[in-house]
Amino acid sequence: MKQRGWDQCDVIIVSGDAYIDHPSFGPAIIGRVLENAGFKVGMIAQPDWKSDSDFLKLGKPKLFFAVTAGNIDSMVSHYTVNRKKRRQDLYSPGGKMGLRPNRASIVYTGKLKSLFNKVPVVLGGIEASLRRIAHYDYWDDKLRRSILLDAKADLLIYGMGEKPVIGVARLLQEGKTIEDLEVPGTVSMSKSIPKNAEQLPSWENVNNDKKAYNQSVALHYKYRNPHFSKTVVQSYGNRHLIHFPPPPIMSEKEMDQVYALPYTYSPHPAYGKQIIPAYEQIFGSITSHRGCFGNCTFCAITAHQGSAIQSRSASNIKNEINKISHHTRFKGTITDVGGPSANMYKVACRIGGCKTMDCLFPKVCKHLQVEKQEDYVNLLHDAVKIKGIKHVFIASGLRHDLLLQNKKALKAAIQNFTGGHLKIAPEHIEKEVTDIMNKPDGDIYFAFEKEFEKLSRQANKKQYLVPYFISGHPGSTLESMKNVRDFLKKRGQKLQQAADFYPTPMTLATAMYYTGYHPLTGEKVYTAKTYEEKQKQMHLIFWHKNKS
Repeated sequence: MKQRGWDQCDVIIVSGDAYIDHPSFGPAIIGRVLENAGFKVGMIAQPDWKSDSDFLKLGKPKLFFAVTAGNIDSMVSHYTVNRKKRRQDLYSPGGKMGLRPNRASIVYTGKLKSLFNKVPVVLGGIEASLRRIAHYDYWDDKLRRSILLDAKADLLIYGMGEKPVIGVARLLQEGKTIEDLEVPGTVSMSKSIPKNAEQLPSWENVNNDKKAYNQSVALHYKYRNPHFSKTVVQSYGNRHLIHFPPPPIMSEKEMDQVYALPYTYSPHPAYGKQIIPAYEQIFGSITSHRGCFGNCTFCAITAHQGSAIQSRSASNIKNEINKISHHTRFKGTITDVGGPSANMYKVACRIGGCKTMDCLFPKVCKHLQVEKQEDYVNLLHDAVKIKGIKHVFIASGLRHDLLLQNKKALKAAIQNFTGGHLKIAPEHIEKEVTDIMNKPDGDIYFAFEKEFEKLSRQANKKQYLVPYFISGHPGSTLESMKNVRDFLKKRGQKLQQAADFYPTPMTLATAMYYTGYHPLTGEKVYTAKTYEEKQKQMHLIFWHKNKS
């Protein structure tokens, strides 16, 4: 601040992560976007919440504090699905645990409010985004109120945040108060209910009635669709949580502007030679797009990033690859070009969207522009021609059912851009389980496996398919997991990684876990809840390590 001649920051970001100036990290993007819009931005990374000093270092911001727990929910960051403490924090220097508190958004806000009572606090990041309405909390094993109330913050920004944070900052700069704001992509508290808002069951109702909770989940799911969204309200006594619709989908030009900002692609120099594991993993990775229309019931991406694909231009992506190629630590390999599902780049709906978000379930929708997957493989072909680039791979995973719809893209992905192993996520093979997941059944996986093996042979490459499975998911029984075990055994597939279903806030599957019923259909859903049964299901996947 002294070097820049600043007496005061406009916005101070408080983050639970180490500060890494790379566009795969939310605080870096928000900081750069605000800076580009002309605001003076400060960053307090991983403050010591047990004292005041770190929170006081940059003084009082003119407009607001922006608080994020970091790239991962702090509880997920700290605990496994078995509620055991993790050994490493991937977003901390040296992988050290204990540099952020549990429920970091709440703790940081409380500290800031005690020190700067009259300064607004705006919550953001995935922890806040997925806790923006009443939600089931796995660690407490009960419902919790919106994090906006529990943190006693002034405003919450959900989703990816660039448009809302600029909107909030500009309005506050113009002299508006937090109470005046009606910004898309935000959640606030009010004593009155806006006209034409859709009311969710109240906190009192959902907290006492699981059926009302599922109704709340279903309504919120319906109205967060970006094509048909509405303002929704959830009442807490005589106060009302106002959830404004998501902001307009970012255009290609807007996406390009975000990723063309002057990131250094490095951790802050204060960390010296300490390794930050997440940075090591992501350094050579390029984000080509956001969003996912896969709409898996266990996944939070649709709730956070949205179902519409927001893509960057090929030229913008190639410019970023060129920039990374000149970084001192670059070794010649772009480890990934992708998003939640790599081959969704530029894929859109021919009719502009519909009231359901099931573009791939129960089968690939005829309105999807499946031919656009060729834009993705053309991008990869161009990327590998850039000076200094030796290899370009796909590491973020592919939607195999979508890729099967375009033979040209399928062939290129397998023969040219698979680095020996290709990750896909069938999750399960039993139809009664995959239907609950909103995933294609085992027959689609078998068809993809056959194509993968054929195309690998044609290219004279020894390559391996790395399928990812989930145990303990709602609908999954010991019998269905035995079928998965038998399937893996028959193929001699020895998985190194799999997931035990983790009920994270605001997913449809988490609502099933909590209530025992599907929130959209009302159908009863079996769910393994005891530690013993969840362990048995997981052991079946690892048949080669366990006697089962």
